[in-house]
Amino acid sequence: MVRYKYYFPFLDTKGEVTVDDNRVGPLYKHVFPPALAPGLSFIGLPWQITPFPMFELQSKWVAAVLSGRVSLPSQEEMMEDTKAFYDKLEASGIPKRYTHLMPDDSQFEYDNWLADQCDYPRIEKWREEMFYIGFKRIYAQSATYRDNWDDDHLIEEAYDDFVKFMSSYPELLPMLKT
Repeated sequence: MVRYKYYFPFLDTKGEVTVDDNRVGPLYKHVFPPALAPGLSFIGLPWQITPFPMFELQSKWVAAVLSGRVSLPSQEEMMEDTKAFYDKLEASGIPKRYTHLMPDDSQFEYDNWLADQCDYPRIEKWREEMFYIGFKRIYAQSATYRDNWDDDHLIEEAYDDFVKFMSSYPELLPMLKT
């Protein structure tokens, strides 16, 4: 399992944001430090996820907040939410270093929460299925998981979504035929 060690020697937050046992915090929803929001945000801390859709949604949320289209809760409400999340991890016996780990369905719940904040489409079901199929394959056949695929139906769904998206840009449609 690949995991980064978080370290920000260039960032002086006067102790408002710390890294303790690889937990960057306190952060509201893994992004905003309540005491410094919205002026400081973190994109890309969660791990064991499908990264690019999540990071795009985090970026859209930050942009919506900075533009004033979306409001954050009060500093106190963000701290209460963050503390409740940390307390839940602790009660479950999960060490701080796993704060930004998103196992099981939590990444898609989080992605869809972010999408709802920005009034953006939720994560496609085919994308979720691809993630789960890939992870099962990795755990079952770690050395050969890239060799055999049984998700052609999901690739077709992804392609169909792509074509729908591209239909909004008719000048680019000829590229699909090559």
